This record gives sequence, C-alpha cells and structure tokens, in this order.
Amino acid sequence: MRFHTLTLSLLAAATLAACGGKDSTPPEPPVVAKPTPTNVIFFLGDGMGIATTTAARIYSVGEDGELTMDTLPETGFVKTFSNDAQVTDSAPSMSAYMTGVKMNNEVISMSTDTVAKSPNADFTSNCGTANGTPVTTLLELAKAAGRGTGVVTTTRVTHATPAATYAHVCHRDAEADIAAAMVPAGKGYNTKLADGIDVVLGGGKQFFLTTDAGGKRADKRDLTAELKTAGYTVATDRAGFDAIDATKAGKFVGLFTSSHMSYDLDRDPVKEPSLAEMTVKAIQRLKQNEKGFFLMVEGGRIDHALHETTAKKALQDTIAFDNAIKAALDEMKKTDPTLKNTLVVVTADHDHTLVLNGYAKRTGKTSAGNPGVLGLLRNYSDGSVAKDADGKPFTIIGFGNGENRPAGNRSTFTDLTDDVVFASTYHQEAAVRMGAGSETHGGTDVFIGATGKSAESFGGFVENTAVFGLVKAAAGL
Repeated sequence: MRFHTLTLSLLAAATLAACGGKDSTPPEPPVVAKPTPTNVIFFLGDGMGIATTTAARIYSVGEDGELTMDTLPETGFVKTFSNDAQVTDSAPSMSAYMTGVKMNNEVISMSTDTVAKSPNADFTSNCGTANGTPVTTLLELAKAAGRGTGVVTTTRVTHATPAATYAHVCHRDAEADIAAAMVPAGKGYNTKLADGIDVVLGGGKQFFLTTDAGGKRADKRDLTAELKTAGYTVATDRAGFDAIDATKAGKFVGLFTSSHMSYDLDRDPVKEPSLAEMTVKAIQRLKQNEKGFFLMVEGGRIDHALHETTAKKALQDTIAFDNAIKAALDEMKKTDPTLKNTLVVVTADHDHTLVLNGYAKRTGKTSAGNPGVLGLLRNYSDGSVAKDADGKPFTIIGFGNGENRPAGNRSTFTDLTDDVVFASTYHQEAAVRMGAGSETHGGTDVFIGATGKSAESFGGFVENTAVFGLVKAAAGL
C-alpha cells in the first residue's frame, strides 16, 4: 500500500512538472475581519430627580411596579454642582458629562475659566476675546474615531443639553450660533464634527430659519437649505419623518416644531413622532456604521413641566423617556443580543424641588378613574383625606418653590378636590412663591444606571465629570 501511494505521488509530481511545474490553483484571499463596533447610547432625563422618577413609577405602574430604568443592573448617584453654583443649570451639568470639565452655569462645553455672558439680541454670542477655550466632547471624539453620531431630543436641538454635545459657547442662549455650529461648511461650523452629525432629531426650527420666514435668524441664512446642500435629508413634519428610510446611508435632520416639541400629554402623533420613535430611527441609521456610534437621547420636557409645577405633564414625559429606553434596548438587542458591544447609560443632569408629602395610603397606578399619586393625600391608616394645620386637604405631590403658593388664611379657601388637582394644567402648591414657570432646580444628587459593555464601572457616588471618563474608557475613545 505504501509503494502504490508513493508511486501515485511521484506520478502527480511528474505531471505537474510537465505542465509547468507548479499548481495553478490561485490561493484563497486572506479573510479581513470586520471591525467590532462599539456603541454608546447616553440617555439624559432633564431635571429627572429621584423624587420625580419615584412619582413617575407610581403614576405608571404603581408602588411595586418597575420602569425600564429601574431594571438597569448597575446603578449609582451623581453629584451635580457646577463650577460656580451649588445648584447647576443644564448647560454645565450636561457639559460635565460630555467633556469631563466643571464649568460655570450657562456655559456650553468650554474651559473652567469661561465667564458666562448673555448673548446679543439676535441670539449670537457675546463672549468677547480671551474668554475660555473649547473642550472636546464625547460626540466629537466619536466623530474623530470614524463612528456614527446622533442627537435626539424633545427640546429645541439648540437647547442646552443637546448643544453640549456639539457646540462651544459662553452662554446657552446664543442659539443662533449653536445652530450654525452643526451646519457643515457654513460660517460658525464646528470643524471637529468633520462631515457633520449623522442624525439630529427634535424641535427648534426657529433658529434655522430667517426672521422673514418666521424664524429668529437675523443673518438671512436659511440653515435648512444649507443642510440640504450639505447632503442632509431635512424633515419638518411627521410625514417627512416617516419617509426617511433609516436603513439606507445618508444623514438626516428632523425639526418638527418651531420651538420645543409638545409635552407627551399634548402631543398629536399625526404631527410629531414620539421620543421612542425618534430614538429607534436614529439607532437604525447609526447601526450601519461598522465602527459603532455615539447617540445622545434627551427627555428634555420633563424639566420644563417641573419648572411649571405641572406634575402630570412631568410624570408623563418621564414615562415617554422610559419608553424610549426600552425601545432602544429592544432595537439594539436585534444585532447585539447581550449588549457586549453596546453601553447604555441613563441619568439626569439635575434635580427639581418636587416632593412626595405626608404619610399617604398606597394609591396604585394612575388611571382615568384614579388620580393616584397626583391626587389628594389620604391617610394610610384609614384612607381619610388628610388635612393640614388649617384644616384643608392637600396633594401628595408638592414643590419646594413654584408659582402656586396660596396667600392668606387657608382656612377660608375652597377645599381642593381630586378632580381639580388631577387636571393636566394643575400647578401643585409650593412652599416658596416664585414667578410663573420659574420653579427652580434642586441641588440633590441624581440617579445613574447602566447596562451592557463596561456597565460594571458605573456605581457608587461619582462626580458628574467622572462620568465622561467612564464612558470614554468603555467606548475606547
């Protein structure tokens, strides 16, 4: 058997030699491994303090229920003070997350020494010279690494939180300049964005249109036209949003309202997409980048409702935000089932003064026939309506300060009823009187939760600036 095998081998070799001496079969091309994508989805509930999330949970699923954010396996607390204030505003707090630098109130992604200066009347910057320097953001780092980038919000896309991802200015109200920072090749463009942010969805058309077109730009620039010239698809209504095929390549911007998008309680789904819908469409587009992506999603109107002290609106917007988190996790798990390549972070930029009063009987979730946590406080012992020192009923939810602080002797007031306090426009009572819509932020720590890639790093008490480093390391930026 060995003799025959050897003979056959020699014959094969001789045949090859007669034909040219070498095997003519071409070698297999080397296998080039695709890069492993690394994705970050950073969720920011604006003003979503611990008391607000607790109230929203009771409102939606009852005291013993769970929101999606409650199920995140890694959790901790974040200190929120800014460089110059015990109680921060959204500009420096979001900027701290995005840059790792403490800065003064009103400042957007600039160095610590930057002094906030109110903008000009046309919403352009009035920073002056030698007033701080820009500091690099996580979105800019992702762009430099060749990854997809996106910004989704229910506020104006030029508002403080979204602006902190892509703009650098000494005052958050310079929204005409902030809008210009995202338009490739135009005056004021942030060149660190290279060819531009891939997806931007939210409200705020007014800072992209001229005053002649009903906007607030005094420089006669139509930024929506400039975005189209730069290769963007621009949607300005629900139909335009639905027409975008996010599975195809191409950048897109959605500006669905002149100013902020509607509160979720008031939103007409025929006219405006939900935060969850915008989040999913952004992810579907960004997932096409083989290197991964960075996406920031803001539930921005939670904050606005709390400033109004209209708790029902705030709680519903918190639930809309939580729905967006669930939708994002479901969408990502289609391609990354265990989230081994995806980090999802959920947090808030600051607190508000909302509180849960007294010793209330458990209410269960809110429904049309049950105001729940939005109703009058009933004693846990016997279910009777609780009374204050003036013998008057009061609500479970109140505020430390706000516009509805009754003046005078409460004993002469008409009693509150569940029907009155359950209304969407009801302003809960406050301890300290403020102007309409001017309830303040609170200074307490906020929640942070994480799941997926390197989520185990997110725990304990951390400075807001430390979150930047944790995300940066997890993303390999």
